[in-house]
Parts: sequence; C-alpha cells; structure tokens
Amino acid sequence: MDRDTAEPDADALPGPNAQRWVDFHQSHSAPSEYSHEFVWDVTREADGPFVTDVDGNVLLDFTCHIGAAPLGYNNEKVLSKLREFDLVEPLKIAGQDMYFGSGPTPEEADFPGSSHLMDLLTDVSSQYGMDTVFLSNSGAEAMENAMKITHDHRAPAKYGVAFEGSFHGRTLGTLSLTKSKDVYTRRYPEISGIETVPFCADRGCDAASCDCGFFAGGGSQLRDMLAPEGGHVDPDEIAFLTLEPIQGVGGYRFPSDAFMDEVAAVTEEYDIPVVVDEIQSGMGRTGEIWAADHYAIEPDVIAAAKALRVGATISRSDVFPTEKNRLGSTFGGGDLLGSMMGAFTLEAIQEHDLLANATRRGRQAKELLRDDVPDTVVDVRGKGLMLAVEFDTAERRGAVVEAALDRGLLTLGCGKKTIRLLPPLDATEREIALGTGIFLDAVDAVSATAAAN
Repeated sequence: MDRDTAEPDADALPGPNAQRWVDFHQSHSAPSEYSHEFVWDVTREADGPFVTDVDGNVLLDFTCHIGAAPLGYNNEKVLSKLREFDLVEPLKIAGQDMYFGSGPTPEEADFPGSSHLMDLLTDVSSQYGMDTVFLSNSGAEAMENAMKITHDHRAPAKYGVAFEGSFHGRTLGTLSLTKSKDVYTRRYPEISGIETVPFCADRGCDAASCDCGFFAGGGSQLRDMLAPEGGHVDPDEIAFLTLEPIQGVGGYRFPSDAFMDEVAAVTEEYDIPVVVDEIQSGMGRTGEIWAADHYAIEPDVIAAAKALRVGATISRSDVFPTEKNRLGSTFGGGDLLGSMMGAFTLEAIQEHDLLANATRRGRQAKELLRDDVPDTVVDVRGKGLMLAVEFDTAERRGAVVEAALDRGLLTLGCGKKTIRLLPPLDATEREIALGTGIFLDAVDAVSATAAAN
C-alpha cells in the first residue's frame, strides 16, 4: 500500500467475512462496546490511517483506536525501529519482582525498556517538577494509583473532587469519579467522599456569563464548597481534585480559560493536589505532549495510557508513598513490548516534530469542517488533532457515523450528539483533506435524506 496515493474503497459493511468473524468473536465474548462491525485483517496492507478489513475493503481510520494507535497502522516511524530487534519470550514479566535490561548499562542498551520509558516520561513532564513514575496495564489502573498516592500523601483526607461529564475508567474506584452516562455507573457501589462540580465548557463562559452553573453568584461552586464560612468541605480533607483537561467520552468538551484559571487559583490557594487524566488527550494529541500544557492548571499527578501503550502514573517523589509495598501490580513495569512502543512513540513525536504537525493539521481540519456546513452542525471544535463535530440531534450524529462508514471513513461518537475525529499525529495535508471531504459528503447525504423525508 502506498500511503501517498491510497484511497478508501469500501462496499457494504460489514462484508460476509467480517460478519463471520464478528459472530465467532461474540459467541464467547462478554457483552461490551464495539463501535463498528469492522474487522481489521492484520495480514493485509495497512499504512498510517489506511487499513484493510477481512473482506478487502480499504478504510480511512480517523479513530486511531480511540487514540491508542497515535500513528495509525504499520507506521514506519515506529515499525522501522522494532525491526531491529529479535524479540524474546516472555514479553511481559512480573515487573515488581525483577528488572530487565538489554546491555551492560542503561546508556548502552540495545533497545529501550520500562526504565527508559520512565526516564522519557519524567523528561516530558519536567515542567511540573515530576520525577517519578509507576507503570501499569491500563488507564484505569493509572487513575486508581493516582487516587491511592494522593490519599496517602494527604492522609487522613477523605474527599475527592470530580467534574460533571467526566469519564475516568471502568473499575469500581474510577467509576466513582465518572460522571458522564449513567450506563457506566448504575448498579455499582461508589467509594465515599466524592464531591461533584460542573465542568465549564468553552463558549466564552466566565463569572459574568455562565450557563453551566460552575460560576454562581460572582464566585464558583468549587470555591463556595471550600469557603471557611458557608462551605461544606474542609480543603485540608481533600485528597485530590481530578479532571480531564479535555473531556473525552463526555463529548470532547473543551474547558473555558476562565474555568481553568479558577480551578488553578483554588487548588493553589488551598494546596489541593491536581490529578489530570491524560489517557485520551495526552501524548501529543492536542499539539502539546499533555493537554494540561494549554491551560493554567499545574498538575501534581498525570495519568496516561492509550497512546503510551502502557498505563503510567506520573508525579513527584514527595507525592508517592515511601513504603515499597504501597503500590504493586503483577505486570506493573514489566511489559517489554509496551515499554518499547511507548518509548518509540515519544521519540517519533519529538524527532519528527509531530506536535507542530498536529497543530497545523488540526487547524486545517477545522477550517475545512467549518466551511459551508449545514445548520444541523452545532459546533466544530478541537485542539491539535483532537477534533469534534457536534450535531443538533443524537439521531443525526448516528446517521452521519453510518454514512461516513459507508464511504470508507471510520469515526466515533461521544457525548450525546458529537462525533470525534482522531487522525494520526503525522497525518498529511492530503489525508486531512480526503477525510474531511468524505465526512462532509456524509453530512450532506444525511441532510438530503432528512429533507426528502
């Protein structure tokens, strides 16, 4: 496949082979979310955003596996480095019981491992004074460990603060912080002490003009909650405040600057640890390594995963517990392949100037998407290549997702009425023009069908 000339070429989806694979998979799979009945054929050609399914359909993937494949498929920026190594078995070890290396010294290593990945992570988080990392298997584990270390750091604190519309994971602990769709949280017990305040989305929202409820009576709900007189939570009893700098599952909601300024001011005033969930927004997706870099907040803990290929809880040594047995995981820090992929991805972002590329291509995508769209498109927003198109109804959003798929473009819904677009961080001008063109054609087709009916 030639990425420079590839085009989507898709018949009716799912095709007969894909349907057989889906049926086979579902015969033993527990019920879970699948956005499309698309089956990637790992033996066929794929490059960057282009991928081939088991029926030979070529699709343009603007989901990047919800950001977990930040450079798309078979990207030479990473694959060329992997080819240099004869991989070993086991690729995952009980990383809390032993270490792995690949040469006489770390400086002379044949390939990067978890030690090198942690070194890279502290380097790209040094603006926040972070020098310590705990690796795990997933974003939910990264968030669980963030909760643990801040509770330990602030003992005997008993509260946490989360925001409406948030999504932080599917474990019982992280579900207690998740305040988006109740389908994720109903029927499950919650940990106690979680206070919830509104998330102020970016529509010029500030103390003078606010329709989300965060700013109230000239102050903010967060500040009022902690006020020495009239507040109901003692700031000294708060272990953490956690937020997604940009809400993902909640609808790709971008915070107002005034909201972030107020969160920064309150947490600094009361010395409340800030935990940022960068599981979807981190690793260059927004044109900065961390989405928090765009805003006034000063994170004390970063939770990362997806594009990193492993889970990571990143903070300062003074925040992490000193006792060695406080954190642990069978495969924590022991995923050799995941660590290599994470290190190579970070290196590719830096070596190929992909932060700047994400900014340029994101600007291009927004300009194209905003050009002559119908009234049914409520908003086009984004930072870097974390892009969203919001529609007037959930039904129209769903119809556009299906119409785009029929034309060979993979997209994802989020929130109630929004489609998210996540092209690879090294997406080219041609690929952005191609993908947005298909997307807008799908929007027009849905509008025409609605008008005809």
